[in-house]
Amino acid sequence: MLLGTHADRLDRWLGAEKTEHISRSMKDWYGPPVAVAGVPGNVWAVKGGDFRGPIGAGQFLSAVDWAVMRLKRAFRDSARRQMYQANAGFASLSDLIAEATAGKRREFFYQKGGTTGVTSVTNSLWHLGTQPVAAANAPAAPGGLAPTDATQGAVTFDNVSPDTRHIVSAWAICEDVGENLLCYDRLFEVNKTMASVATEAVTGVPTRYQSTTPGAADSAEGNFLFVEVGGTALAATAHNWTVCQYTDQGGTTGVSLPSLTGNSGAIIHRLDHPVSQWFAPLASGDTGIQQLTQMQCSASVATGVINFVIGHPICWIPVPMANIVCQQDYINTAFNLSRIFDDAALAFLEVTKPSTSTSTYSIGLTSVAG
Repeated sequence: MLLGTHADRLDRWLGAEKTEHISRSMKDWYGPPVAVAGVPGNVWAVKGGDFRGPIGAGQFLSAVDWAVMRLKRAFRDSARRQMYQANAGFASLSDLIAEATAGKRREFFYQKGGTTGVTSVTNSLWHLGTQPVAAANAPAAPGGLAPTDATQGAVTFDNVSPDTRHIVSAWAICEDVGENLLCYDRLFEVNKTMASVATEAVTGVPTRYQSTTPGAADSAEGNFLFVEVGGTALAATAHNWTVCQYTDQGGTTGVSLPSLTGNSGAIIHRLDHPVSQWFAPLASGDTGIQQLTQMQCSASVATGVINFVIGHPICWIPVPMANIVCQQDYINTAFNLSRIFDDAALAFLEVTKPSTSTSTYSIGLTSVAG
């Protein structure tokens, strides 16, 4: 197990507010650790809100200081020799570099025009353009959709099997300080009939992260559920999401979700969750959701669009400063090699927004297959 991250260094690098933001977001998390991009070393956020893994910065400089230094020295060679083995997919750092220089490195870019938010509430960027184009609302129950990189709203990947693809860096820039993005693989989505209190069966299933074997690369552990307002705001009706059922990470069927409080008149693109809650709670002891099998709303909400979504977290992308991107070296920074499966539909959540501001994002991901 990785040792605890040096707290003072992490605070100095990201800023105490940003560290606390991620920590609060992970307080009730039930799944495996989630990588923190943009932090030199190998830092992971874990359930309970702690951080694990070595940090290779923060002794003297913050991310802002480092960004300014890099802007002044744009062509400085910042690669340093690593004294440890790479994660799954690469035998060593030398192997990773060899694969990258052999044409297996890929850059993926996103441009997301933001939308109005609610303070301490999470927004979904899936239905926003411009690059890639905005996604459509999910298909209706019972089938729903298991998105892939070919789905509208996703960036197309080239499949690499039998190799495996891993993120070696991620960055984001926006005009607002304090935002915090979660990059996730959008595994499944289904549209809920709103003007109804009847139970509604869901038969569609995800195609990734479906293994019931604990610790497997494609384990359902860490898969999370969220309730997303689509392109039409909800009518002003109090409601709860209740008697919703799922199959858990171990394959146990018919498990009931704890009741989730919705929001009267919820605006478009927000999650229809309580404040500060970006994932639906699972039954006690569960660490992931394999598939959703039933939806129900406690009240008949006359208008609005709701999508139930299953995702798998890839990495946190903190945005500790406004209008400046932290230049990454792609080796020393965020060296945790989170895996991206073939056909992944990568998407982003603005987790617990610090204000109601409309934020526009430029986002970049760098991956290497090996």
